[in-house]
Amino acid sequence: MKKIKYIYRFFIVLILFTACKDNLNDLSFADNISAPTNVTANYNIKQDNTGEVTITPNAEGATNYDVYFDADTTTPVNLEQGESASNVYTEGTHDVKIVAYNLNGDKTEAIQQLVVSFKAPQNIVVVLENDAAISKQVNITVNADFASMFDFYSGEVNATEPVSGNIGETISYLYKEAGDYSIKIVAKGAAIATLEYTEEFTVTEILAPLEAAPNPKNRKAEDVVSIFSDAYTDVTLNELPTTWSSSGFEAITIDNNNVWKLTNLDFVGMVTNYDSGIDVSSMEKLHIDYWVPNDATNELLVKIVNTVDGGEDEESLGTTVGGSWQSIDIDITGFDGGDLANKNKITQILIDSDGISNVVYIDNFYFYKEPDASTTFNDGLLTNGDFENGSEAWLVGVDDNSSAPVVTDNGNTYYSVNVTAAGNPYDVNLSQKVEIIQGNTYTLTFDAWSDVNRPIIAGIGLSASPWSNTTETVNITPTRSTYSITLMATEFGAIDARVIFDIGAAVGLVNIDNVSLIIGKGNVLNNSDFENGSESWLIGVDDNSSAPVVTDNGNTYYSVNVTAAGNPYDVNLSQKVEIVQGNTYTLTFDAWSDVNRPIIAGIGLSAAPWSNTAETVNITTEVTTYSVTLTATDFGATDARVIFDLGAAVGQVNIDNVSLSSN
Repeated sequence: MKKIKYIYRFFIVLILFTACKDNLNDLSFADNISAPTNVTANYNIKQDNTGEVTITPNAEGATNYDVYFDADTTTPVNLEQGESASNVYTEGTHDVKIVAYNLNGDKTEAIQQLVVSFKAPQNIVVVLENDAAISKQVNITVNADFASMFDFYSGEVNATEPVSGNIGETISYLYKEAGDYSIKIVAKGAAIATLEYTEEFTVTEILAPLEAAPNPKNRKAEDVVSIFSDAYTDVTLNELPTTWSSSGFEAITIDNNNVWKLTNLDFVGMVTNYDSGIDVSSMEKLHIDYWVPNDATNELLVKIVNTVDGGEDEESLGTTVGGSWQSIDIDITGFDGGDLANKNKITQILIDSDGISNVVYIDNFYFYKEPDASTTFNDGLLTNGDFENGSEAWLVGVDDNSSAPVVTDNGNTYYSVNVTAAGNPYDVNLSQKVEIIQGNTYTLTFDAWSDVNRPIIAGIGLSASPWSNTTETVNITPTRSTYSITLMATEFGAIDARVIFDIGAAVGLVNIDNVSLIIGKGNVLNNSDFENGSESWLIGVDDNSSAPVVTDNGNTYYSVNVTAAGNPYDVNLSQKVEIVQGNTYTLTFDAWSDVNRPIIAGIGLSAAPWSNTAETVNITTEVTTYSVTLTATDFGATDARVIFDLGAAVGQVNIDNVSLSSN
């Protein structure tokens, strides 16, 4: 096993070496592996009064273990994942130490007690509970004097048994069917004698969601046509359900959220209006959230009908997944396979089952399109900087349970508070927790406006004592304006630091929107969003070349299709820019592909010796913002460059909104 593991590590390094010819020292993939978690050991004690115990360590993210049998052990036993070791113990309580290692050699330690007794187990206490979130799962906890482990017998026919656990710990068992079962527990120690416990227990099935469906994104009114959702304004339904529906229908609430409950569902119909219907032709997706019990197998479908111009089509929600809310997005072009004349006049919508579904819960049923990509806001290190997801991530002060006040006006959501009495600046506050690294420079940009001319304080700082911070006073007016300030975290840093807006020192309405925090002094690149086409962007270092760009829905971005894998630098996007030796830079960009694939991103020279520093970034089919921190340790030049090397793997690569900021 060890030989195989080392060969595996060799190939990992070899692959990274091949993919990173421009940057042979970059092994960030391995650096990002987390240390092992949930380190435990299972005990299997031999019931022959010898004290022999078999120990099997386990952990998430571990490849091998050191096991110290007790506090006196100086030389551990090394085990691979899945292996066990045995030891003969004297009677008493022993501290077993398990050290779990990952691929990098990072370790996590845990100490777990082992009780070895040659007395028969006594005073057994068993706790059996139906899991609150997982249908038909029973959680079992057993305690008993002089016992080390227990065996659980479920009472199911043809079950693989027993299932074992350590005394004092909780194990879980998932039943195939709900019902009454004769459960047996056998408590074991090092003694030959055991102690049995039996109980008749009812295993229950969860037949309804325990929490509301996920909240939809905040969308502009013109980007959504809502049939049923608390998040949006719904269209008027003239009939719900229709008289010709074959289903039970009930409007209920779950966690104060409106939900449809459909029982004995064959199909349920609804009518928008028979005169003109609703126009969903400009929408891109149909979204629906559903919940069914764990054992539900019926396929669910949605049908849309145009009775004005004629035609209908039906799309499946895919293989049913039970026991939790499922969020389904169907491409609207999927409805082009039927005989719909058009999607301009949808008069009837049906939710179907390919049989009779016992119970189905429905929420957040709407058509939508994504906003114009050219208007997508880049909030840098922050989350929900444009407040389009309401108060998400934004707090009052440092209270994690608070929600900053927001309003929505003409489809735009932003922070808004009216200060009616002046006091301390921090009496009225808006914050978002974010990691701040001591010594770094940050640029904070935001829009702000008021109903009067008044000051606010903006900056970064700690979210706990000693409350160190660096801020500036910004004078805002009734005219919405964009403000940008550069801030140094000279004397503080923390993973839970924060962006600060202290507003309480003066009266007046304060509105804040489009908050962005980036590392460094701001973007030094030209045409970073490609809205001027290929301007400033090159293929390689050829000043006469032009990087390929495309325009989609008014948004222009770099796009290239790599059809054959080769050297990473065979397909390249660059922009020449001054790089100062010794400086640290943050490179941020949006990227996506038609497959999951790697690209290389960094900074470097545009001529021999081609020195650079870069990282491998794995992009997906989703538009995602990536950020890498790069130090120009050994190079610098006025005509250095930003580098994207793309040729090592096949697939479409799209890049947009590139920012390079010096720290």
